[in-house]
Amino acid sequence: MTNSIKIHSFPLSGHAHRVELFASIAGIKHEVNNINLPEGEHKQAPFLALNPLGQVPTIEDGDIVISDSNAILVYLARKYAPDYLPQDPQLEAEVQKFLTLAAGELAYGPAAARLVTVFNVPIDHDFTKATAAKVLTKLENHMVGREFLVGNAPTIADISIYSYTAHAPEGGVSLEPYPNVRRLLSNIESLSGFKAMPTTKAGLLAE
Repeated sequence: MTNSIKIHSFPLSGHAHRVELFASIAGIKHEVNNINLPEGEHKQAPFLALNPLGQVPTIEDGDIVISDSNAILVYLARKYAPDYLPQDPQLEAEVQKFLTLAAGELAYGPAAARLVTVFNVPIDHDFTKATAAKVLTKLENHMVGREFLVGNAPTIADISIYSYTAHAPEGGVSLEPYPNVRRLLSNIESLSGFKAMPTTKAGLLAE
């Protein structure tokens, strides 16, 4: 690969982090362009020309522009890192299941709880924590006897759930009751090229 993909990102976005994390772990040549969300850069014409929804992450790969974090993971795996998206139909379906979980229960649980405490978003914190407990219990049970979510090697499934799961404590959601989940996070953190997402403190401006 001769060209570098450009990742339009924001340091405190778990959605953006999962793309940066995958590019780093998979050894995909890339550069990061941080968009100033607190100043509204994502709603200005230059960025809206790339992504009319005004959301990060968005990537540029030559003339190709892709948005939505999970869609980006699939694109990057298909094009540059096929080992992270199994070709076996059953295993690929398992990966897709966890991408759906990341976009659904994980987003409405740990990710949403973090929006309350870190970004002061006025949503029901008790509901988000209850949802987080359900999805973390599901992951905990799934990880019995496993090192990664699908098969015997890391896939984009692991990448998709990492950022908001690892940062669940920032939303007031403890990971102590979930040793298998913590083991999964540790396994991901042990991968070559791992890149941490910055830890945040309550009171920062909302995304």
